[in-house]
Amino acid sequence: MDGLSKKDVTEPPGSAQRSQEAGGGGSVGGPPTRRVSAKRKLAAVKRLQRGEALELLSRELNVTAARLSDWRDRVERAAETALKERSRDHRDDEISRLKGKVGEMTMENELLYEKIDRLEGGSPLARRRSRR
Repeated sequence: MDGLSKKDVTEPPGSAQRSQEAGGGGSVGGPPTRRVSAKRKLAAVKRLQRGEALELLSRELNVTAARLSDWRDRVERAAETALKERSRDHRDDEISRLKGKVGEMTMENELLYEKIDRLEGGSPLARRRSRR
């Protein structure tokens, strides 16, 4: 570092946090950051929900308590969102059918307007092809 010690270089506030979030190294004062599969995260959250102690589970899984709490909060928000959504019913099928019909009619109208423009513009109409 050009003769400067690490103590001589001042970092802007929050820079350590930004480097952490960007994947820059292990966590400060805690276990090193590593990827954890969604299945393992969900299993850990289920253990928390069953009443296991946050600190003990944190040490056992080598994950910070804050990270475990974050996983639990995210699972709870996702569950709430999932329960708010309504299930599909006959109205959804009818809406899909009607949207398709509107799309067909829009295409037919566009083709008709194009044909009218050709007639009014004096250009010959395209010959109709056989539908075979």
